[in-house]
This record gives sequence, C-alpha cells and structure tokens, in this order.
Amino acid sequence: MKHETELRALLERALALVEPAQAQTASPLTIRVCQELIEHEGIVLEAYRDSACVWTWGIGVTDRSGHLVGRYKDAPSTIERVFEIFVWLLENVYVPPVLREFEGYQLTEAQFAAALSFNYNTGAIGSASWPNLWKLGKIDEARASFLSWRKPVSIIPRREKEVALFFEGTWSQDDLASVIPVRKPSYRPNFAEAVQIDIAEHLRRAMA
Repeated sequence: MKHETELRALLERALALVEPAQAQTASPLTIRVCQELIEHEGIVLEAYRDSACVWTWGIGVTDRSGHLVGRYKDAPSTIERVFEIFVWLLENVYVPPVLREFEGYQLTEAQFAAALSFNYNTGAIGSASWPNLWKLGKIDEARASFLSWRKPVSIIPRREKEVALFFEGTWSQDDLASVIPVRKPSYRPNFAEAVQIDIAEHLRRAMA
C-alpha cells in the first residue's frame, strides 16, 4: 500500500507538470485562419515559377520552408498532399515564430491570422518593426510599418487585406479557393483557367 501511495503521488506530480505545458503549446490554428492564407496563396498541384521566378508548389511552398518542391516539377501531387504539407509547415515552421513574437499578448483569431499570413509570406515576423510598435500601443505607426512591406508591387493587395484583418478584424476568406494549372514551357501559373473548389473539408481532414 505504501508503494502504491508513493507511486500515485509521483504520477499526480508528473501530470501537474505536463498538463499546463500541453495547454500552452496547443495550436491556435483554425480552419478560418488557414482559409485566409489559402485565399492569398491559391493552390497549384505541381511546381511553378512565381512572380520572382522562385520555384513554388502547393499553397505558396518554396524550398525556403524546408520542403523541397523540385520533386513536383511535371509531377502533380494530390490535393490531399498539398493540404497535409501546408498544415504541417504552418504548425512546425510558421506558427512558432508568431507565438514567440506575441508571447504575453492576447491576439484575436483575426490578428493571429494576419500575423501568420505575414510571416508565411515574408518569414520576417521576428525582424519586422510593426509587431513591436503595436505592442507599444503605437497603432498608427504599426499600421504604416505593416503596409511598408510592399515589394513586389503585386503583394500590395495582400498586405492591405492583412492590415485590414489585423487592425479592423475584416476577413477576406470564404470556403472557396482557386486551383491553378501551370502553363508550360514557362511554368507560370495559368490564372485564366483556375477552378474554384470548396476547401473546408480538405482542411478538416488535414487538421484532424
């Protein structure tokens, strides 16, 4: 009985240490957050060259993410693979820096989505000045700093939507996203032949 009591006490102490840590590291990703990013990125099932001639695949994935996209050149993946890698990269590569940058601050779902979208696009949430300006309560300066990330010119509409989401809570996403074919031999996205699909169920499966 004595040994059983001691063992039970040890287990209770161990659980007391583990459970808070699990609560703190729970992913803030939601379907709505993911939909917002996909609204900006679109979906391409094979490797293509983006506006800066960088090889890209899936939902805006480049080699910079750690997932090499050359394997998808002339080799389209399934849409399930696209969503699987997208969610995995968010949770393991792009969400953690956002959580570190805003540690101790309570972000709304909209603010988190905007910050994550910015980081997914730039990888610069830790070096940009707008998060610190916002934390200091300098809202107008933070907004202007956020908008200053406007190169190339084609990114300006996205940045404006991210700013509207972070500072005003205005979402731009819905349940639909564009699946875009690749034009060859240029390997550029063929936006004229994009097809709209419902992505909510794909996200639910990927996030299960």
